[in-house]
Amino acid sequence: MTIAPRIPDPKKLIKGATGDWEVVIGMEVHAQVTSRSKLFSGASAAYGGAPNSHVSLVDAAMPGMLPVINEECIAQAVRTGLGLKAAINEVSVFDRKNYFYPDLPQGYQISQYKQPIVGEGVVTVDLPDGISIEVGIERLHLEQDAGKSIHDQHPTMSFVDLNRSGVALMEIVSKPDLRSSEEAKAYLSKLRTILRYLGTCDGNMEEGSLRADINVSVRRPGEPLGTRCEIKNVNSIRFAGQAIEYEARRQIGILEDGGVIDQETRLYDPGKGETRSMRSKEEAHDYRYFPDPDLLPLVLDPAWIEGLKAHLPELPDEKKARFIADYGVTPYDAMVLTLERASADYFEQVAKGRDGKAAANFMINELFGRLNKDGRSIEDSPVSADQLGAIVDLIRDGTISGKIAKDLFEIVYTEGGDPRDLVESRGLKQVTDTGAIEKAVDDVIAANPDKVAQAKAKPTLAGWFVGQVMKATGGKANPQAVNDIVKAKLGIE
Repeated sequence: MTIAPRIPDPKKLIKGATGDWEVVIGMEVHAQVTSRSKLFSGASAAYGGAPNSHVSLVDAAMPGMLPVINEECIAQAVRTGLGLKAAINEVSVFDRKNYFYPDLPQGYQISQYKQPIVGEGVVTVDLPDGISIEVGIERLHLEQDAGKSIHDQHPTMSFVDLNRSGVALMEIVSKPDLRSSEEAKAYLSKLRTILRYLGTCDGNMEEGSLRADINVSVRRPGEPLGTRCEIKNVNSIRFAGQAIEYEARRQIGILEDGGVIDQETRLYDPGKGETRSMRSKEEAHDYRYFPDPDLLPLVLDPAWIEGLKAHLPELPDEKKARFIADYGVTPYDAMVLTLERASADYFEQVAKGRDGKAAANFMINELFGRLNKDGRSIEDSPVSADQLGAIVDLIRDGTISGKIAKDLFEIVYTEGGDPRDLVESRGLKQVTDTGAIEKAVDDVIAANPDKVAQAKAKPTLAGWFVGQVMKATGGKANPQAVNDIVKAKLGIE
C-alpha cells in the first residue's frame, strides 16, 4: 500500500540554532490481545493475580512442554488487520527470537519475522487543526510477552513473576510517516480507539495492555532519513508526546554541535522529562531468528477470514461519516463523539428522533465537560441517555431556556430524577408571558438611561440589556422574546 510522500510542513519544523529541522517518527505499538488464555498455553491471561498464579508448564519452559496455538488470538489478530485496512497473509510463520532476560524462561521469544500474519495497511488520523493524515502500517505480527522482574521487594535479590509470560501481543509497526509529537499522540489515540471498537485489545495503558516503542530521528527538510533512536515501553499518550519533544531536541543539539547520533534504545523518565540511554540498538541478526521447529506454518482459510470480516463492528471512520450524514453534526463533533464506542452508542440513543446538532452540543459541552472534571467515563455517567434526551426535548419545545437547562442538568447529575418532573416541582419553566418580560425590560431600561443612549448609537449593546433581563428573571425568560422586546423598546433593529 503506497502513501504519497509528505511535503514538509513549515509549522511542524523545529527551529534549531542553525536552521529548521524535521522530526521523523515511527511507532511499534504492543497491544495485548483480548483473550481468556495465553498465546500458546491454557493459562489465564487476566491482569493481576498473585505472582506466578497464572503460569502453566509451557509458560515456565519446563522440559518437553510444547506450545499449542490459541485460535482466538489468531482471530483477534486478523480482525485487527481487517480494521487497519491491511492485507491478511494466508500463510505466516512463527520464529524464535533469541535473547536473554531473567523473566524469559525459554531464552527466546516466539514471534514472527519475515512472514507476519498481517501485512501493509493504513490508519487515517484526525489532527486538532482539522486536517487528516494517513499513516502507513508496515505489518502486524503476533508474539508472546515476557514475564516481569521485580527489584524493590528485597535489598539484595530480584524476583520474577511469570504471570505475563506467554500472554499474546500484537506488535503493530507503522511506517515513519509521523512528523510531530502531536501527530504521534493523535495516531496512538486513533489506534487505541480502533482496537477498542474491534474488542481485540482493551487499550488500558496504565495496566500495560498498550505500550509503544517510538523511533525518533531528525533531518534537514528534504534530506535522507537520519539515525534513529528507539524510546522503549512508553505507556501514556501524554508521555509519548513529551518523550518525542525531548528526544528530537536532544538529537538536534548533538548534530548542531558537530556530533553524530548513536543508534540506541532509550527510556523516557517522566519525572525528569528526559530520555536516557538504555542499550545500543540491536539489529535483526543479533536475535538469530529462525522458524520455530515446534510450530507448523500458520495457514488461514480465505472463507474463515471472510467470515471474520463480515462480523466486524462499524469502525470509527465509518461511524463518523454516518453521524455527519445522518445527524448533521460537524466533522469535529463527530470525531469527538466516536472516540469511544460507548460515547457513540450513548449519542445515538440521545439523538434518535431529535435534533442531532443540539444533542451533540449538549452532550459534548455539558456532559463530557462534567465527566472529565470528575474523572469519570461515559459508562459511569450519572445521567442516562434518556435523561439527557429529555433535557434536550425541554429546550426544543421551549419549556426551559438554555441557561436553565444547564441548571437542570446539574440537578439530574447530582441528585437524579426525571427532568420533566424536576422542571414542574422546582419551578424551572421558562417565562414566555410577554407582559412579565416587558416589565423586566422596562425596569432594566429605567435603571440604566446612560446605557440606553449608548445602545442607540451602538446597537450591539442591546446584548447587554438582554443579559441583564435574563439575570433579573433568573434565566427563566425566553431569550428570543427578551431580545425582540429589548430591540423594540430601544428602537433599534
